[in-house]
Amino acid sequence: MLNKLFGLDSTKTTVRTEILAGITTFLTMSYILAVNPAMFSELEGMPAGSVFTSTSIAAIVGCLVMAFWGKLPFGLAPGMGLNAFFVYTVCLGMGYPWQFALTAVFIEGIIFILMTITNIREAIVHAIPANLRYAIGAGIGLFIAFIGLQNGGVIVGDKATLVALADITSGPALLSLIGLLLTGFLYARKVRGAMLIGILVTTFIGIPMGITQFKGLLSAPESIAPLFCQFDWSNILSLDMVVVVFTFLFIDMFDTVGTLIGVCTKANMIDKNGRIPRLKEAFMADAIATTVGAMIGTSTTTTYVESASGVSQGGRSGLTAFTIACCFMVTLFFSPLFLSIPASATAPVLVIVGLLMLEPVRNIDFSDYTESIPAFVCIVTMPFAYSISDGILLGMISYVLLNFISGKFKKITPAMFILAVLFILKYIFI
Repeated sequence: MLNKLFGLDSTKTTVRTEILAGITTFLTMSYILAVNPAMFSELEGMPAGSVFTSTSIAAIVGCLVMAFWGKLPFGLAPGMGLNAFFVYTVCLGMGYPWQFALTAVFIEGIIFILMTITNIREAIVHAIPANLRYAIGAGIGLFIAFIGLQNGGVIVGDKATLVALADITSGPALLSLIGLLLTGFLYARKVRGAMLIGILVTTFIGIPMGITQFKGLLSAPESIAPLFCQFDWSNILSLDMVVVVFTFLFIDMFDTVGTLIGVCTKANMIDKNGRIPRLKEAFMADAIATTVGAMIGTSTTTTYVESASGVSQGGRSGLTAFTIACCFMVTLFFSPLFLSIPASATAPVLVIVGLLMLEPVRNIDFSDYTESIPAFVCIVTMPFAYSISDGILLGMISYVLLNFISGKFKKITPAMFILAVLFILKYIFI
């Protein structure tokens, strides 16, 4: 039954492993439940409580589709970066109401459904060269490790050097390092559920340090009525709408592509032909969740790179995604409890997962500079530009250009050439 529902192969995983993996992934990505309400509440007419509910529901829908249809161990929720573009660029920057931005997200979701049905998104993934796929996994590893260090207060902003090491002798930074040492020890000792145990123990250690703040236990979910289907069709044919939809499309597509390639490579889920199993179904989960999310009042829903934490714990089937969905259901009623887990408790997991995702880099042929230079560009761009999509785009552009000027035309397929041209046009005009 579990194999039929979730694709669970009892020779590769167990129910206990899948559930632990799902809980671990949920805890590492649950920060979105605190970030989204705080961010969207800056816009008049978007109550924080309603945004919390819509964020949870969008995640539940995406994870359930991924669990039963995709049968893959990935968590989905409204994406970081995409929410910032929604609030700070489209609404506060361009001056449009949030209803305009929700309309753009809804249109993006419909386009993604059509692109998935016609296999366009799948064709784009398979056009990415093998060495760039390895680089994507490594780049994402550095990226999520950097996110973890930031969230944990270990790395802070600096006017002179952009980033710097924080005071690690006290406060959240110290707790993050304690958690990293603890979780690293558990992982090195091959303790089952090491990451989840690390999160929970670090949370308790934070209580006497004054960092973990107990915010309560139960609360009823707030209504999404103020946000439900609040679309603005008055600017549907404007140039700004086209630009906003296209930007949402690009960021979401290549963030999701990068996450799926990177995490599947780490989990050895790539088949012998270099293809990701059930990729079309995974993309459909993303597209459906985005469309539903826009209807209930939140930004683009995407596959989370933090899914790597659950995969590292052994998650291999849709049961992991189903567990994540169940956790989000629980948060609708226990939101104060889950929001009590500090960022310093989840930061160590992201750092360790970042390390684990560096492993595919050993498969890159560093002696061939037409392969290694684009791969390196891809790897370093992700953390430095704080963007998975930009890492993929610049990696592909450099790959095509470097091989073209080196006379290695046979390595450049028509699909790769077309993508490179589109990526260049994207940077010129958007």
